[in-house]
Amino acid sequence: MMASFMSYFGGRRDPKQSSRDAIVTLRQQLQMIEKKEEYLQKQIDEDLKKAKANAVTNKAVATQALKRKKLKEQELDRLQSTRFQLETQVNTLESASFNAETMAAMKKAAGALKDIHGKLTIDKVDATMAEIQEHMQVANEVSEAISNANYSGVEIDDTELKAELEELEQEELNGRLMGADHVPVHHPAGPSKVEDRHAAVEDDEEAQLKELQAALAM
Repeated sequence: MMASFMSYFGGRRDPKQSSRDAIVTLRQQLQMIEKKEEYLQKQIDEDLKKAKANAVTNKAVATQALKRKKLKEQELDRLQSTRFQLETQVNTLESASFNAETMAAMKKAAGALKDIHGKLTIDKVDATMAEIQEHMQVANEVSEAISNANYSGVEIDDTELKAELEELEQEELNGRLMGADHVPVHHPAGPSKVEDRHAAVEDDEEAQLKELQAALAM
């Protein structure tokens, strides 16, 4: 009642609610038209049945039945045309309502994006990124300076390093040679001389020593 009163005097109504009310009203009217169409179709069928039944025995009754049938068919055509118009309006209102709700959602999303970005601009983003790069560069320079400071003031004698390296090399060679003495040597079956066996062992040791020296020289 209050809504109708405000509407009558030009009060502002919610467009979404107004669209829904109009769609509901149109659908109710469509239901009434469909019921009336069903009623007319039944009467048309009865008139046609009556005309057929009296077509031979009573032509006057048959003719009147056909006239009523024609009139009701014309009224049915008008109802069908009206129903088509109402269905078109319903579809148009539903489409417009959907478009309006879609636009409202998009507008809300745009407002949310605006709130998120705030006063953020491309220039501010570039400035922030440049500042980050600058701080990262300073951090790298500090780390490099600290690592270099660990070796500042330390003098290293190359001759001493070379002598220590040669000593380690000799120890490694000696260790490998001692290990080679314990490696079993396979001899083929058959008689052999003691001198040949000793010579083979010496040749094998000499070959291993040369191989180790060549490997360390690489």
